[in-house]
Amino acid sequence: MRARKRLGQHFLADPRIARRIVEAMDLRPEDVVLEIGPGHGALTRFLSERAAHILAVEIDEALVRELANRWPQEKVILIAGDILKLDLVRLLEQHGLGPPIRVVGNLPYNIATAILQHLLRFRALWRDMTVMLQREVADRILSPPGSKAYGYLSVLIQYACEGRRLFTVPPSAFRPPPKVFSTVVQLRAREHPPVDVPDEAFFFELVSALFAERRKTIRNNLKRAAARLRVNDLASVWERAGLDPSRRAETLTLDELAELTNALFHARAIESEARPRAPGV
Repeated sequence: MRARKRLGQHFLADPRIARRIVEAMDLRPEDVVLEIGPGHGALTRFLSERAAHILAVEIDEALVRELANRWPQEKVILIAGDILKLDLVRLLEQHGLGPPIRVVGNLPYNIATAILQHLLRFRALWRDMTVMLQREVADRILSPPGSKAYGYLSVLIQYACEGRRLFTVPPSAFRPPPKVFSTVVQLRAREHPPVDVPDEAFFFELVSALFAERRKTIRNNLKRAAARLRVNDLASVWERAGLDPSRRAETLTLDELAELTNALFHARAIESEARPRAPGV
């Protein structure tokens, strides 16, 4: 079956790589696995030998039909659908399964970042993710502060997970071969974030604003986002956070981002209290 370019399909065709990925998961017989994009079943084959249940989500209905009846239905549950629209809570309830689950997949390059962000919303339900990504995306996820690859996605992943690079996969392992190398990474969900912030949604909104224009300073990026963040007195924020506003976001550690979040949240609360209220309120 030919790969569909619009779906970003590059099928893993090397069974040695597939086996190595599954072995890296160190599955237990009782584990429930969410497989993203089983394709022709390269990973599913080895997963079915080790896990109790595999929920295999595939957007291409032709591939779902191809995989049907290859494994017992109580072992491999094929789901025709878009992973980006998947409600993981509802999916587990529907099949009488519970957390924590394990996640694995050869993620399509064109939507890998979106898939990671979507699954992070359900991180209370999974123990870890072992995923294959474009090497540049893996670099972004795992890069430390101060590197050119460090950005919003780095902060998002490192706040929620402990990550490690497993190995690199050459284009020759796929059909059709992509023009880039891939990297298998493992992301383990943290029980508790490494920093304390007053509001996670506000934290990520701030981080997004700070990295909006990478070449600008954090002062300039926050000025542009002040109205959206509902903070006007930025001078007091720099003082409270103990940060030099001429720095760029890529130099900020998680601890420093948390300090800035707390300072902004505090300033916003003070400004809100000082704002005159409408009569009768």
